[in-house]
Amino acid sequence: MMKWCLCGHTFAYIVDSNKHKPWIETEYQGIVMENDNTVLLNPPLFALDKDAPLHYAGEICGFRVHNGPSGSGSVQFEAVVLDRSTGEGLVRSKEPLDCESQREHSFTIQAYDCGEGPDGVNSKKSHKATVHVRVNDVNEFSPVFVERRYEASVPEGRLFERIVRVEALDADCSPQYSQICFYDIITPNVPFAIDNDGNIKNTEPLDSKRQRVHTFWVTAFDCGKNRAQADAQVVVTVKPSCKPGWIGWTKRVEYTPGSGSIPLFPALHLETCEETVWNIQATVELQTGHIGKGCDRDSYSDRSVRRLCGAVRGEVDLLPPPSPTANWTSALPTLPSSDSSLVFSFNGSSHVAVVPESVVSALSGDHFTLQLWMRRGGANIQAASTQTRGNRKEEETIVCSTVKNDDSFSHYSLSVHGCRLSLFYWPDVSAARPVKFLWKLEQVCDSEWHHLSLSVQFPSVTLYVDGVTFDPALIHDNGALPNPAPRQRMSIGACWGKTLTHMKYVGGYHGLLSGVTVRPGSVEPHSVVECLYACREGLDFGDLETLGSGMKVHVNPSQSVLVLEGDDIESFNRAVQQVTYRNSLRFATPGVRPLKLITSLRCFNEESCLSLKQLEGYLVVLQPDAPQISLSGVGPHLARPAPEFEGPRGVPLFPELRIVCSLSHAVNTAAQGMEALMSDAVAHTLDGCEVQPLGEELNPEKEELLVDMDVVRERGLEIINTTAYIAITGAESISVYEDVLRSVRYRLAKGSARFERRFRLSCSEMNGRYTSNELTLEVNFLHSLDSLYHPSHLLASQQQFLHPSHHAGELSGHTLPNPHRNSVIPGAATVIIMVCVGFLVVMVILGVFRIRSIHRRGEGSRSEAKEGGNQWDDSALTIIVNPMEVFISLSIKEQK
Repeated sequence: MMKWCLCGHTFAYIVDSNKHKPWIETEYQGIVMENDNTVLLNPPLFALDKDAPLHYAGEICGFRVHNGPSGSGSVQFEAVVLDRSTGEGLVRSKEPLDCESQREHSFTIQAYDCGEGPDGVNSKKSHKATVHVRVNDVNEFSPVFVERRYEASVPEGRLFERIVRVEALDADCSPQYSQICFYDIITPNVPFAIDNDGNIKNTEPLDSKRQRVHTFWVTAFDCGKNRAQADAQVVVTVKPSCKPGWIGWTKRVEYTPGSGSIPLFPALHLETCEETVWNIQATVELQTGHIGKGCDRDSYSDRSVRRLCGAVRGEVDLLPPPSPTANWTSALPTLPSSDSSLVFSFNGSSHVAVVPESVVSALSGDHFTLQLWMRRGGANIQAASTQTRGNRKEEETIVCSTVKNDDSFSHYSLSVHGCRLSLFYWPDVSAARPVKFLWKLEQVCDSEWHHLSLSVQFPSVTLYVDGVTFDPALIHDNGALPNPAPRQRMSIGACWGKTLTHMKYVGGYHGLLSGVTVRPGSVEPHSVVECLYACREGLDFGDLETLGSGMKVHVNPSQSVLVLEGDDIESFNRAVQQVTYRNSLRFATPGVRPLKLITSLRCFNEESCLSLKQLEGYLVVLQPDAPQISLSGVGPHLARPAPEFEGPRGVPLFPELRIVCSLSHAVNTAAQGMEALMSDAVAHTLDGCEVQPLGEELNPEKEELLVDMDVVRERGLEIINTTAYIAITGAESISVYEDVLRSVRYRLAKGSARFERRFRLSCSEMNGRYTSNELTLEVNFLHSLDSLYHPSHLLASQQQFLHPSHHAGELSGHTLPNPHRNSVIPGAATVIIMVCVGFLVVMVILGVFRIRSIHRRGEGSRSEAKEGGNQWDDSALTIIVNPMEVFISLSIKEQK
């Protein structure tokens, strides 16, 4: 504000000075180098005052620095005025700054003017502005290696991506100067290279014989091109050749039947060539599927195995071998099976077996056990991933049954769909709701043989697959379902159902089935199911107590896969050496079992972890010592009066039969330096014997073979009695077969003009794998002289020769031709034959009388008692071997 004043004659004005405060920016960004103290500010430091250009009041006299957030800014920095009139200032550090100690600084600055006079009276201050100063790094440090010496060892003959890694550090604070930009090998002509991260690798395979130890020097550079203060030394030792893998692998392993368990890999151990391994897993696979249905259980049929396992009797075979009494399987194609079981093939369409109603009627009730062997797919099995895993969209029915229970009908069907097995059960088709039991099983769709046992005690259902229990998921099917027809019907391989147009078999099964049985009543015990599936051979582990710490072992139910897992190589090697092959069969099936060993390793350094190839070999089961089944105590001749054979019970053929089984094996005799055969009597189980008439078959109108059926039924054996043979089958002890065979009798019809009959007896075990000697018995029928004279006997003899529907008799050891049963002899031929036979009979009678007269004259001096004692011998002498030959000889004598 300006004021005017009149003083004398002079006018003067007085001005109020320093009315305004200086002004500066509110914030500044500064940079200072470690080797400099001047701070470069952005924006530049200028203080403005509106009082300018007044002297003092419009001038800037100084800047004042205050503490920043850390409280130390004012100590390290100061601000000076470069030009008081322009207000230009400068910020600088009071002492050298260290980026490594503190990289960022913050403080406040304030400007003040010169006031109203030279002494700075009434000076004014600006507001406080914040200054941020960053200390820029200077490449004052050089890289320093963490270690002065690096050592490593590698096996020869291999290229490694990394042998050893060197590392250097730089103390500078900025990324530009603290980072190591590259490493360099300064020793010339070495077979190694180093990358920018310090990883050293070999550029060529190393040879320990050429140079065992390689020593070279490396250096490092930071990004400011400062070299390391001191270089580092690298020493690489080349180890002699080491090939990682299994050592001591034997491709061929032999097993002698009867050896029990033998170690498969007694000298096997894993060599990792000092590679640090923290997990090892080895899988041993023994392929036995070619021997039978999954593994070598027993060389007996399924029915025999059920008997040996103590299964409850009363099962009904739904797929029996085709025979006149079981012909519903005759149209199904069959496949050969190495375990003597009959395997039936189903094509999913036309192959269906319809069980007769007479068999179905015995299967009523809601308590039953259904057992079967199943293999999905046809005879030429494809991979499971392409064949059965969902490719077939509809359900495939294995068994479909409707049975009568008192006044109602129940219905069930066992089906497969993809990898699912389902049991559809309808306890009462007229009242109750159906229930579906569902299982999701990998075994259903893996195209391998599996044993299924389904025990139903409605509403409880238990499923065993390969002897392992699986729980179902219950699904109550509340949808509208057509009721099955109220009539007894059971089919294998499809189900009788209604389509849009008509009734037909739907849901055809595509695969193989064997041993399909159902037993009504109480369910099968679990112990029996386990016995039926139990493998008699497989993989095992020697002694679990010796299993090292951290080791795990797992064997699948079929004992074909064994998995070992651990983390310690020494413990793992000991465990592998205890993997054994076990075979409890006395007569193991000989042949080759492929063997595999698959190894998986995990290392701390996954990139350089070892990879071991799969090892393949084979186990050879040698031919077992053949059992010798000896039949004795019979024959070779059996002579009895003909009337004994004509009795109601006939004559036993083998009353003193003895069956002995022994093993013949080689034994070294040290004294003679040679091998001898030794036999040991052993307890065996026979599974079949057969009595067969030799020559012509039995004439059912004149002769038959009788068996004590009470003994057969009591022992649970099966018998087939035909005119061609009697076959007794079933797994039983020798004593049982002796009792049954001793009860076999031969009976003749009265008046049969037969003089001899020959029979052959043989036995076997393991379905014919081992057979006995053939015991031949010749039966002689002793006829009295009176019987030869009796007209009825002669007439019977004539009828035996003339009747076209019977087999021709045997006379004097010669068998007459057997005319066809349907042949018809013309009348003229009949007359001629009658005349010839009559003439023959007359000549025979004349010859007999002639012989008897000669005997009377020649033996008239013998006593009466002696004649009575030799009555049977005389009768035997009167049996004419060939009447024509006797008559001719007598005629010659008379002519002489």
